[in-house]
Amino acid sequence: MTDNHDLLATLAEIAPDSALAQARQQRHAATEHTQGSYLALFGNDATILPRALRFAVARQVAEWHQQPELAQHYARHAGDDPRLADATDFAERLTFRPVSATPQHLIALQQAGWSDDEIVTLAQLVAFIACQSRLLSGYRLIQAQAQPEQKTPAVAGHWHTQPHTHSGKPAPVVFTQASLGWEPWIAPKPLADFSADQQAILARFGHTDSDYFRLLGRNLPVLEQRTLTDKGIFYTPGGLPRAERELAATVASKVNGCIYCASVHARKASQLAKQPDAVERLLAVSPGQPLEQAQSPRWQAEIAFAAALSATPAVANVTQINALREQGLDTLALLDLVQATAFFAWANRLMLTLGEPFTQENLL
Repeated sequence: MTDNHDLLATLAEIAPDSALAQARQQRHAATEHTQGSYLALFGNDATILPRALRFAVARQVAEWHQQPELAQHYARHAGDDPRLADATDFAERLTFRPVSATPQHLIALQQAGWSDDEIVTLAQLVAFIACQSRLLSGYRLIQAQAQPEQKTPAVAGHWHTQPHTHSGKPAPVVFTQASLGWEPWIAPKPLADFSADQQAILARFGHTDSDYFRLLGRNLPVLEQRTLTDKGIFYTPGGLPRAERELAATVASKVNGCIYCASVHARKASQLAKQPDAVERLLAVSPGQPLEQAQSPRWQAEIAFAAALSATPAVANVTQINALREQGLDTLALLDLVQATAFFAWANRLMLTLGEPFTQENLL
């Protein structure tokens, strides 16, 4: 049986009466639907991929993220499967080098017999473990549980610099606050192939006309829980200002090289904080350079932490948490920062490995 209790609270040893437990209760939607996402991927009702394969991949990904307790949890149900080698190859790229993905990597899975529904589910699984691992790291740090101190700061990652997408559309080659399009590398599920109830779920979240979300809709229970997790993290009152949650999403996207996600969330951070120049400085940081340079003290602390948490494996530490507290972040605000950053370990990996962005001007 798959555990139905709050897995992250157990693994992070969150005491029920602690400030972090109370903050997670205030963010009950994010807490509930993070666990719901886990159950949608690993629960008894999850049937798109064999159970032993799902757990075997999750165990390996958790090990790559240096989360031994999480790996041990998944190892309990892991088993051999003839497709494990293919799955592990794909998972290794998503974990460490998502920006290096190309359509050929999806084609290789298709040629090996994987259905499009299975490919999307595998991508969701690997990306979710990236998020889950960072949540564990962040929760432990908020509770001041010691983590190894890293002297090397997390830095901006590399990104795509090809001037055209694989279909020939003009592609962005720098980070931007402009609005971009995104095209999938495998076919989104046609709207007509969803049942009436499924179409209602898509419509509830405004996903009906989106290629991206109809692609993720190939595993609709996971998409539904993921969307509710997203809303619970980013659209809740109090705690960390919304602009700074969007800042964290932008930082994660810079580390992972996701131009599309950064364009959306940098634009929101810029508008909400009314600091377009500061956001533009963040976007302009070159690969290999620290992201917090030339920012206000509070943004420096937030950017440094979000970048360190976004590294693979994460290198965030208690010293950074203390610096954030010195800038006025209480436990609820720290929770918001951790969850906003961790969620984009998930989002970036999907955007980078299932499709690519294009520029919407000059297409007529």
